[in-house]
This record gives sequence, structure tokens and C-alpha cells, in this order.
Amino acid sequence: MKFDTPATTNPIDQLKVVGQPVDRIDGPLKTTGAAAYAYERHDVSPKQAYGYVVGAAIAKGRISALDLTRARAAPGVLAIVTADNAGPLGKADRNTARLLGGPEIDHYHQAVAVVVAETFEQARAAAQLVRVSYVTAEGRFDLAAQKDTAIKPARITAGPPDTAVGDFDAAFAAAPVKLDATYTTPDQAHAMMEPHASIAAWTGDELTLWTSNQMINWGRLDAAATLGIPKEKVRVSSPFIGGGFGGKLFVRADALLAALGARAAKRPVKVALTRPLMFNNTVHRPATIQRIRIGATRDGKITAIAHENWSGDLPGGKADGSVAQTRALYAGANRMTATRLAALDLPEANAMRAPGEATGMMALEAAIDELAEKLGLDPVELRIRNDTQVDPEQPQRPFSQRQFVECLGLGAQRFGWSQRNARPAQVRDGRWLVGLGVAGAYRGAPAQKSAARVRLDERGVVTVETDMTDIGTGSYTIIAQTAAEMMGVPLHKVVVRLGDSTFPVSAGSGGQWGANSSTAGVYAACTQLREAVAQKLGFDPATAEFVGGQIRSGAQSAPLSQAAGLVAADAIEFGELQRKYRQATFGAHFVEVAVDAATAEVRVRRMLAVCAAGRILNPKSARSQVIGSMTMGVGAALMEDLVVDKRAGFFVNHDLAGYEVPVHADIPHQEVIFLDEVDPTSSPMKAKGVGELGICGVGAAIANAIHNATGVRVRDYPITLDKLLAQMPDLA
Repeated sequence: MKFDTPATTNPIDQLKVVGQPVDRIDGPLKTTGAAAYAYERHDVSPKQAYGYVVGAAIAKGRISALDLTRARAAPGVLAIVTADNAGPLGKADRNTARLLGGPEIDHYHQAVAVVVAETFEQARAAAQLVRVSYVTAEGRFDLAAQKDTAIKPARITAGPPDTAVGDFDAAFAAAPVKLDATYTTPDQAHAMMEPHASIAAWTGDELTLWTSNQMINWGRLDAAATLGIPKEKVRVSSPFIGGGFGGKLFVRADALLAALGARAAKRPVKVALTRPLMFNNTVHRPATIQRIRIGATRDGKITAIAHENWSGDLPGGKADGSVAQTRALYAGANRMTATRLAALDLPEANAMRAPGEATGMMALEAAIDELAEKLGLDPVELRIRNDTQVDPEQPQRPFSQRQFVECLGLGAQRFGWSQRNARPAQVRDGRWLVGLGVAGAYRGAPAQKSAARVRLDERGVVTVETDMTDIGTGSYTIIAQTAAEMMGVPLHKVVVRLGDSTFPVSAGSGGQWGANSSTAGVYAACTQLREAVAQKLGFDPATAEFVGGQIRSGAQSAPLSQAAGLVAADAIEFGELQRKYRQATFGAHFVEVAVDAATAEVRVRRMLAVCAAGRILNPKSARSQVIGSMTMGVGAALMEDLVVDKRAGFFVNHDLAGYEVPVHADIPHQEVIFLDEVDPTSSPMKAKGVGELGICGVGAAIANAIHNATGVRVRDYPITLDKLLAQMPDLA
């Protein structure tokens, strides 16, 4: 199905099932332990052996000697795989570093061996007996120190690395009110609950990977490319994923080493990365240095805006797209963005929830707040005055939907923004200084080709098959809702099968495109099935209705079960509409914080997010996604920081004891409001993604609230109490 004209009225608009706050259909499986995650697939292949990964103890250099003698002689050991005996290995384009290092080492904890044994304990014990000698080389581990060596990358996620409209330099120089500020964000970890884990089994020259992967087809292609075998020889299965946040978009070392270990041991092998390996062996969100300059008239109209971003990655890696939102969020005739990438020898940098906007909004929306203070203007009003209904870089290209002003207005009303004291450090509650903060929210709304297959059986049950994944987002449920609405059956008459490369290729879970694209693919397949049912049972497809498990037209009706055995497949393909319209999601975050006047401890008291993200397919699961994003935003603002040992080149706090994330006690009441919106240019579902919008802007809203509470402006995230203490107001 080609989607190249705006959607008109279709069966989804009935909203009998779609749009309803349906409970997660996979919820009972997960709460009872019946949902089998990758490492727990004990039933899929007999006699599974265990692999334990050995990671490099240096960040850069080479292996000079590798002694496996004692490890091979250890009890239960079946095989040890290193680069010396693994055979020829490729590197998939989506991996920056090789998944199995040696003799050259690209980064700390790059895998250098996997020990396979009968039990996990035997594999772990033998791995401690592997002796690796290294020759270290000088590495680059400090983004600030390497900033001046950064180069312009070929592309970033948001498009070209640099953009320019008008004459920024002249407009900025002439502006009566100017802001020029630099903000930094640290390296951050995905820290998902489920580790990277895989079970691999070979049947002849065919490989099956039961793994934890967000993008099934990417995983299949990349595993094949790395192993040097045809993609038709690889099957990937990931029906349940215990969190990914972008850290499981690509094949990682667990999958490759399970496959290599299974081939060497001639048995199925399971591998899970230990928590320290997850932080240094896999990927992370890179640190950024961001300079923002804004020029405005005295009444608050932006005349010049510039955003420059520096991040780092391994040679050949990817730059963070923190400038993305600045290209689209506010009006301004003269503007520029620039992205530079420094070569670092740290573990691989890559996508993490809302890559680009998550970090970019932490800088931009703090800068907007600072500009509002310079102007003596309310921060909400400043944002409203600079709204635009067209793409600021391409004025001929309108936004398909843009309710940014409505989000700000409703949020201000519901949050009690009018009670905010604009003068910092004026509101007290006992020992606490209280402040309110606001930030806009922006995240692009891309769509990707997505396919599905649907079948009808003699019970009238509709089965949906697509390689879409559910990383905790509710894919099972919204796909079931889509099929139920399209085929006119109750939800319990729909079976959803996901996460298998033998199913049609979907958009996968990433980039906030998963929900809208995958359900649109199911819509396309169900459209084909509706036509097939009508033709088989003698109905006019143009007038037939699907209601109550039947097909009806006038006085004529028949149960769907009479069309048992029909199978239909199709894909949704997007094209011209995405080029004609700027498609994005918008929101506003409001936060209240309290800061201890003596210790500078920060407590978040209230949070509100107002979101405009197209049709909300399931308000319950969508709210869950947004409050999860808001929680991650609290972590980014106040605590998350992968600390780099700049001498040895690794992340020091590489476990959940040292890498701090929010816990229940850190999170207050969270309110989420979805504006009533449909976007007929987005897909036949008229929906957009929402799972990443919720994190965009939260960090800045908290920073702005802290400033309102204390008068202290911290531009280097996270905002820890040591950065506040020296500047706290004297309230004696």
C-alpha cells in the first residue's frame, strides 16, 4: 500500500477498539513470569552450553600474547573462541567497532574471547584463567580536550551536519538582546533491566539466534554480514525484550559470540553480558558540548538563532544530532546549526532514547529560559511569540500538525503557572526553596516502511504476524487493537505474533516510528484481507462492513469463519507526504522542584506533560510511555553521568550501583495530557509516536525550575548539589 495522499475516513475512525485504554495483552505473561526473554529460552534447543565473555582490559592498543592453557584445562570447558580461531569475520555497517577484538583493541571491554562450558559457573571460572598480555597505545578520552580536532561528519540523524538560512552573524550582531551560552551533557547509559543476551544454535550451515534485539531485520542482516553467510541462513527471534532504549538496535557481542561459541562447541550456546560489560562493551549516549546563541528584539521576537554541537565517537562513528530541534522549533529569519565529531577511543557512541533531541533540548530550552529572563518576559509567552506553522529552514514546507502553543497554554493553566514568582529564590516552604520551570518538547515523527501478514481461521480468529518488536512499549496491544478494529472482531479474537525474522519485515522499534508505522503495516494487510473475505463470500468490498465477527452489507451477513484459511500480506510505504509536510510531535513540560536551602538537595515535586502526537492509539500505554520518558528526563537532569577515567579510557561507574538512575522515591506525581489530534498525513492510522517526546525538554524544565527556586543557573548536566552549593543564596 502506497501512502501518498492524506488519509480519509477509514475503519480505524470507528474507535471501537483503537483509541481505548486497553490493558496490555502481554501483561499477564510478564507479571507471571511466563514471558520468556532471550536468556530464558530453555525450551528452544536442547543441551544448551554457557558462554562467558572476556573483555579487553585496555582501551587502546593490541594483544601481545594470549594464553588459554589453564582455561582450556578447566572443568567443563567445551571451547574457547578468540580472533585467532574464529575464522574470517566482517563488520556490519551499523557497528562502529568490531564485536570481537584482537589483536588490535578499539575500546575498553571490547570482547577478546568467549569461554564455553557445560555450566555458567564453569564458564565464568575458566574465563578468569584466560591470560591476556597487552601493549597499550595512547588514547583520546576527553571530549573537551579533543574539541578543536573535531571534524564535520557526512550526516547526522537530523539530516546534513550544517544548515544556514539568512545571515546569522549580521543579525546576531545587530540584535538588541543577545544570549551566548555553552551547555554540556555527559555520557549516559541505557541501563535497561534485561542484559544483552542471546542463545545461538546451528543446524548445518543455518543459524538461529534467540536474542534481545529491537530491529529484527537489521539484526538478521548484520549477523549475516559479520559471519560472512547469506542472510537466508540466519533466523532471529525476539518476542520479548526487557528494555532497549536504542541500546539493542544493532547486533552486539553477545549474539556474535554465542554464534561463534555454538559453532566451535557444536552445541547451542547462550551468552549474557555481565552488567559491567554492558556499560563498556556496548553503546551509550555520547557527551555533548553545545553552544547556543540567540538574538532577539526587545519585545521578544527571535531574529537570529544558532546551535553548534560537539560530540565524540570512535573513528568512523556517528555524531550526536543535538541540533535537530533547533532547526524546527522556533521562528527566526537568520539561523545556523553546525555539528562536529571528535575521534575518541571510548566505547561506541550511538542511539539512546530520542537521540539528538533529548540532549539538544536540555540546552536549547535552558537557553530560551535565560533569554526570557534577559527580556523580562514570561518564558511561556516567549515561546508562544516565536511559534511558527512552517519549517523555519524551508518556509514553503508547513507542519502537518503543530499544536505547540496549545500545549503551552493548557499546561500553564493546569499547572498553575500564573502563581509562579518570576523573581528567583523568593518562594520558601520551610527549609526548602521552591521553583517552577517550563520547557517545550519536540521530537520528529518519521515513518518507515512496515509489513505484516494476517490470517483467518475456522474459529474466526485473526492472527497477525510481523517482525515488529515490543520493548515494553505495548506493540502487542496496539497491533491487536488495529487488527480487531479493521476486521470487526473483539480483542480476544486476535492473536499477535512478533519478533521473528520469518515474519514480514516491519519498521521495528526505534526512532519513535515503531507504533505508527507498524500499525499502518497491519492496517494495509487487513485491508487486503477484508477484500479477500468479501470476494470469497460474495460481498461488495466497497460497501461491506466488518462488525461483530461478521461481514455485512445491507440485509446480507456471514461469519468470518466461513472465510477460514485466507491469508493476506501487505506493507505500508511512505513517500511524498513526508517530503511535503514537516511531521513532528510537540509538547510542553512543567515542573515544580524544591531545593534544600542548606544542602542544595533537589526534590522534584510535581510534573506535567502536555503532548500533541497525533491520534493516541491506546491512552493507557501511551501515558506509560510518557511517564517513563519523564522519569528518564529526571535522571538526565539530576544524576545520570557515565564518569570517564581519562587516564585509562573507560566508564568507571559501570554497574547499577554506581550509575545512578531515578527510583520510586525520586519521582513525584506525574500528570500527562494528550491533546485531541489526528494527522491524516502521517499514516492511515492518523497517529504518530509518543515514546520519545516525553523525555525531550524534561531536563531543561528541571534546570529552569532549579534556577527559579535558587537563582543558580547550572549549564553542565547533571545538576548535582556540588554544582549548586557554592552559589546558593544567603538566606540568613
